[in-house]
Amino acid sequence: MRVLIFGATGMVGQAVLRECLLDPDVEIVETVGRAATGVKNAKLREVVHADLWNYAAIEPNMSGFDACFFCLGVSSVGMSEPEYERLTYGITIAAAEMLARLNPSMTFVYVSGAGTDSSEKGKVMWARVKGRTENALLRLPFKAAYMFRPGGIQPMHGERSKTRAYRIGYLLAKPMLPLLRRMFPGSVMTTEEIGRAMIDVVRRGAPKKILETSDIRACAHGQ
Repeated sequence: MRVLIFGATGMVGQAVLRECLLDPDVEIVETVGRAATGVKNAKLREVVHADLWNYAAIEPNMSGFDACFFCLGVSSVGMSEPEYERLTYGITIAAAEMLARLNPSMTFVYVSGAGTDSSEKGKVMWARVKGRTENALLRLPFKAAYMFRPGGIQPMHGERSKTRAYRIGYLLAKPMLPLLRRMFPGSVMTTEEIGRAMIDVVRRGAPKKILETSDIRACAHGQ
């Protein structure tokens, strides 16, 4: 399996990269982002690329992949809808359209979020934009595309969010997350489970195109 990861320096992306490097079925992992990950591994290739709306300069490096795990994302706090859409929908679809053209047999996995609005008409701005992004991805001619909608996430191996408010939130919640995960298994998962689930849907597929927390956990455990 040859895998592309966008956003490998974020919290989820760090976990997905770790699981891909550990998995014996993954032959090559290539990351794309504005900064290198700092990880050293014989499987790993890194493409540092500043313009995430235009991939013409790096297209020669974007062919021959079985899967793309798209983990790029920003917080909507303090943003207008056009600005958030440019950073969420714009970057994602620019990359996905290029990859669908170069890799028609690819499985594309997008990290969205619990509460995403597939109708694109709800009152919550970020949920509308995420829903618009999911719907556009599902229309592209990939072999398969899956939308991951995680809720609460428990970091397992030192993964850290790049957003300061999220880092503080995870630090405060850290003592309670294992208990919450046991009490509400359908609402909280680990970063390890997200990474393993992504690899699993490439291997075996999934019964749904949109996967909520409980669905993601089931994939992670081979169910």
